[in-house]
Amino acid sequence: MSKEELHIQLEQLTASLKQAEEVRAELDRRIFHLKTLYDVSKDMYGSVEVDSILRSFLLMSMGNFGVVTGFILLANVESVEIERFITLGIQDSDSSSFRKEWQEVLKQKGLYQSMAAIREMSNSESFLSPITLTLPFIMDDDTMALLGLGSKLAGDIYNQDDKDLLYTLLNNLSVAIKNARSFEEIRRLNVDLEAKNLELSKALNELKESLRKIEILESIKANLSKFVSTAVTRLIEKAPAEAFPQLQERDLSVLFLDIGGYTGLCERLGHTVVHDIIEKHFSVFMDAIYANNGDVNETAGDGLMVLFLNEDQEGNALDAVRTALTIRDQTLRLKDECTMLYRPLDINMGINSGTALVGAAKFESLIGSRWTYTARGTLTNVAARISALGSKGTLLMARTTAERVKEHFFPVQRGKFKLKNVSEEVEVFELK
Repeated sequence: MSKEELHIQLEQLTASLKQAEEVRAELDRRIFHLKTLYDVSKDMYGSVEVDSILRSFLLMSMGNFGVVTGFILLANVESVEIERFITLGIQDSDSSSFRKEWQEVLKQKGLYQSMAAIREMSNSESFLSPITLTLPFIMDDDTMALLGLGSKLAGDIYNQDDKDLLYTLLNNLSVAIKNARSFEEIRRLNVDLEAKNLELSKALNELKESLRKIEILESIKANLSKFVSTAVTRLIEKAPAEAFPQLQERDLSVLFLDIGGYTGLCERLGHTVVHDIIEKHFSVFMDAIYANNGDVNETAGDGLMVLFLNEDQEGNALDAVRTALTIRDQTLRLKDECTMLYRPLDINMGINSGTALVGAAKFESLIGSRWTYTARGTLTNVAARISALGSKGTLLMARTTAERVKEHFFPVQRGKFKLKNVSEEVEVFELK
């Protein structure tokens, strides 16, 4: 082999060796990049705290490039205000002024003009010491990041491969920050949910307490309704905070109901048996009274006083008469249920219609005040006296009532009667 051929082979071997070294250098670079990416990503994704992620990212980036000084900041895209600022290798005493200095840089010409200016400054020899490289990066619509690194201890400059690697790392940082913020949002929502659950629990307890009070009040109301007239109950429900209306003149019909021979029944059957019989009758009578808009105003052992306050004059008289007729029919039916009775009770009834004083009346005494809701006047006295005229279950009424119901019923005139404590004679009618 000639000397010239040997020289050619040597040149070829030298070129192959150089190419192999370049390939090995590229492989080493890629391995370094992958290892750096793995190390930084592992630390970033191991935390859900934004500051911890930024600190880990900065620490690993500086470690992989052999740098002792650096910073990472997050700024708002719209306002360009720095929201997070993490430094390493910068004295705490200088950190505040360093942050202020970067804030002024960012705000010099607006966000994107500032980013261009930062890139240009990073490539110049005169820069913000000790930082020699800064890389701006838009993370999302709301946030930009700015990474700053000092000189490498090895003295090498940052080449394009280094910057490409750092931008890859910044892209991973963006994902990690997004995940961390999502976690923070979930944690905030959980805190809000816990607070709302506490509020809901408190409201539920208050509702239970209110329901318990309502149950107590309803129980009291149910018990009071046994002793308080329906008219009074309606007044209280309509305006619980207002005073009862004083006595005022109103048109109404009054029905007095009296059990004939009550004293004789008690002597013959005994008070207990008579009480059961009367209670059974009165319970049925109440249905008839309420069905016709009546209100039991007063009760006695053998009788009732019922008010019919329909605003229509004919209406309240018809309500009273219909009630009386129903009571008479029910009395006949109840006879078979009360085995102690050999015939129906004599329920004598008297009705009068007209005007009377209706409302609350107050009685003062040494032990305090007592209120009652009633109707007063000649109208009620006449109704009571007419009822007393009856016998063997008669249904009697004054002329005023007879006039009001004559289009529907046919009362028969019984004549004029002199009633106790009534100055003039009263014309009385009977409804068979």
